[in-house]
Amino acid sequence: MALLGQGIWPLVLAADLFALIGAKAMLGQLTVRSLVTFTICVVIFALAGLYRSRLTLSALDDLPRVALGMLGTVGLSTIALSLLDRPSDQQHQESQLLFAVLTVAIVTILRSLAYLAIRSLRRHGIAHRTVVVGAGLVGQSVARTLHEHPEYGLAPVGFVDSDPLSQLGDYEFPILGHTDTLPKVLQLTGVRTVIIAFSTAPEEQMIDVIRQCDRLNCEIFILPRLFEVHHVSTDMDYIWGVPLTRLRRGAYRASSWPIKRMMDIAASGLALALLSPVMALIALAVRIEGGPGVLFKQIRVGVDGRHFELLKFRSLRPVDETESATNWNISHDDRLGPVGRILRTSSLDELPQLLNILRGDMSIVGPRPERPHFVDQFRQTYPRYWARHRVPCGLTGWAQIHGLRGDTSIADRARFDNYYVENWSLWLDVKIIIRTAGAVFTRAGS
Repeated sequence: MALLGQGIWPLVLAADLFALIGAKAMLGQLTVRSLVTFTICVVIFALAGLYRSRLTLSALDDLPRVALGMLGTVGLSTIALSLLDRPSDQQHQESQLLFAVLTVAIVTILRSLAYLAIRSLRRHGIAHRTVVVGAGLVGQSVARTLHEHPEYGLAPVGFVDSDPLSQLGDYEFPILGHTDTLPKVLQLTGVRTVIIAFSTAPEEQMIDVIRQCDRLNCEIFILPRLFEVHHVSTDMDYIWGVPLTRLRRGAYRASSWPIKRMMDIAASGLALALLSPVMALIALAVRIEGGPGVLFKQIRVGVDGRHFELLKFRSLRPVDETESATNWNISHDDRLGPVGRILRTSSLDELPQLLNILRGDMSIVGPRPERPHFVDQFRQTYPRYWARHRVPCGLTGWAQIHGLRGDTSIADRARFDNYYVENWSLWLDVKIIIRTAGAVFTRAGS
């Protein structure tokens, strides 16, 4: 099991590296500089999805992307190597086109052998234990197909269904639990692959159940409703003619997620250092206008529902803790003085939250942190509201840059926040930061 415990990519990557080295050696061009070409090629192949784990393996399906990837490798490596060479060395330039053609041929051959080995390993018991959600006719057909075709690498162990259509004894595999107990079933059984077939559970319930699996070490596939007419694209999987859509892993399980935290630490630390004179002036202005206590501290709800103490510059002094915890918006409060109004309008009152980011309570980008009083209300009124707490809250976010702050629709905020969680990437964070910087001096205060 350890051989394929990390997916198919280690074996496929090894095949590609052998192909690259072999092509260079056959052309008599294998030098230290070849490492540049190899690195560029592997990066391009990875970006093209040629190392992602797949159920159906075919070197011919890979061929178009391999060929395009090699064209990109030729272009980029020629540029990179020309920067390393002196003009007098131009006569010694590699025949990159011949190298590309030869590499494509060898990659195709070696990938075919690698896939043959992987399918053989899968047939001999190296497979991921799999739960099928939905014990109807389609779910049973999927489980039976996986059992009869072990080359896909998925071994069915049972079903999860709240309302099975048949008696328990009629199933080839056991019923392991109700649909809403799927996360618990995965934890108890150690199963790491789920296929969502046509369950009797409502779609709204299925969405909640799937989101509860975000932190679990599992892969989730969904069988499209109209799978008989569903087009199978290059980023989809299929088993014995049945298409499957692989859901993205939860943000916390993305390989780039640790980079987000490193960016938070670096950016918040640098911002605190650069903005310390500005923050000192703001603190002085707040002190002069409202007296002692320039920082306003308030309990907010962060990732996984955990509470933390959020810091802001005080724009007005609340009557008591109850007002602080339950007053929804103070933008039009008559008690706001000139300094407080400027801070609220410009969002400069939120600068101390850089400390929250530095110590890990928040992130630069994420859903807006809310008070426990309102979180409890919104969870009861808006069924999808809880799901926005799957990632750390942020100083700015996808909802905020679309104008959803202040007295705006909570349902829309939750929808935008959950869109951010489902589609998180480092580039999405960068895009949100750029749009926030462009709007910070023009948007209305919260």
